[in-house]
Amino acid sequence: MELPEHISIDLLKNKTDNTLQLSAEAVGRISHNRAYLDNILKGGETYYGINTGFGSLCNVRIKDDELSQLQENLVCSHACGMGDETPEEIVRLMLLLKVHGLSQGYSGVRPELVQRLVDFYNSGIHPIVFELGSLGASGDLAPLAHLCLPILGKGAVRWKGEKMTAAEALQKAGLQPMALAAKEGLALLNGTQFMSSYITWSLIEAKRLLVWADVIGAMSADAFMAKDEPFKSPIHRVRPHKGQIATAERILKLLSGSGIQQLKKEQVQDPYSFRCMPQVHGATKDVADTVTNVLEIEINSVTDNPIVFHDEDAIMSGGNFHGQPLALHADFLAIAMAEIANISERRTYLLVSGQRGLPPFLSPNAGLNSGFMIAQYTAAAIVSQNKQYCTPASVDSIVSSNGQEDHVSMGANAATKLRRVIQNVQRVLAIELLTAAQALELRRPHLSSPALENIWNEFRKEATFMPNDVVLHDKLIAAEIFLNKDPAMFTALLK
Repeated sequence: MELPEHISIDLLKNKTDNTLQLSAEAVGRISHNRAYLDNILKGGETYYGINTGFGSLCNVRIKDDELSQLQENLVCSHACGMGDETPEEIVRLMLLLKVHGLSQGYSGVRPELVQRLVDFYNSGIHPIVFELGSLGASGDLAPLAHLCLPILGKGAVRWKGEKMTAAEALQKAGLQPMALAAKEGLALLNGTQFMSSYITWSLIEAKRLLVWADVIGAMSADAFMAKDEPFKSPIHRVRPHKGQIATAERILKLLSGSGIQQLKKEQVQDPYSFRCMPQVHGATKDVADTVTNVLEIEINSVTDNPIVFHDEDAIMSGGNFHGQPLALHADFLAIAMAEIANISERRTYLLVSGQRGLPPFLSPNAGLNSGFMIAQYTAAAIVSQNKQYCTPASVDSIVSSNGQEDHVSMGANAATKLRRVIQNVQRVLAIELLTAAQALELRRPHLSSPALENIWNEFRKEATFMPNDVVLHDKLIAAEIFLNKDPAMFTALLK
């Protein structure tokens, strides 16, 4: 795949080509910018991070014959991450987004350096990156240092499913370690690609789960004998939030043709977790749209420092590496997605509560069997953990680098815990799916809509009805795996 000028989230979601290629235009931009930097360095001027120390050492001038060593020292000294390893799929995103950022042609690097990151991507050489170490300002310094260590033949990588030293992987792939030229280590380490990659992964997953939330919510609504009236157009026409309207339309379509909806309903109104799905699910979708706009600006930007403006004959130091836009919106998306799990758990609770003709805990022989009693406990525990994860990271800051870097975004912490929230949302929705499928089967001979029955039939291939107690964990995992699929596979209404 040749990277376009602008990368969209949809492109990253739908990319099937596993290889990257620098376009001629990108190589031209990078080369022209580097030639300008090489020429201007001959003038003997002092430029931060190019021929000076870093952070609070910015006033220490470095000799010209030590500039390459300066850049290598920077990468090595900053490779001090700890904690869990970053998943390979996110490391691949980091490589791709770093290539795209450097390809804008304002970072002062050589084309061969960018090509080496492309080589890593295409060869499946995935550097070992650790989750802890970035403050989300001055870029994602520690994670990006680990990402770029293998360029020097240092650090560790995963290649073809095996963990090995970078030196060994380079040798097997027919690549040689590279020395860094002036400015290149700083260009590699400054940037927001760690935060951006985690948020990109989370946003792609969130958008899939938001469709599943509507599908599962509609299935639960029918299983609970809820009315379809709250999803009808006039209600949403007079409060026209985009996400609310889209959710109501989708749920109403999913319920279209349901035999259960034709049955007489005794209740005047349904609980909020059913009646207010358009308002709750829709609000989260609107947040996801907002985050998409911010993220797409970010991943198409230049976020290292200083920036080499060949077209304006200037090298400028600024703060484009500061992750505040990402930190705030990662926290926002985590809160919004946690609400999807919150409302899902409430629907599960109602389905197992023994109301509206359903047996207690959805067990045909309750008492001897506990049915889905503890499945709801599990959902409640996960929902509570999400609430703890949703304490905003972006309200925190801590002074670093002897006071030079005195306000930081904590966007990396916001991004990594966002991923945990997204994973938990899928688990809670999986519990609701299993519960709703059981409840629908207990409504037989009455049927739901053709669309929901089709999804029910597909799901039953993975997790069967539970007449008596079994090890429920196995069914929950099957449901979680089922949700990795695109729901549009099962009904044309979702395309």
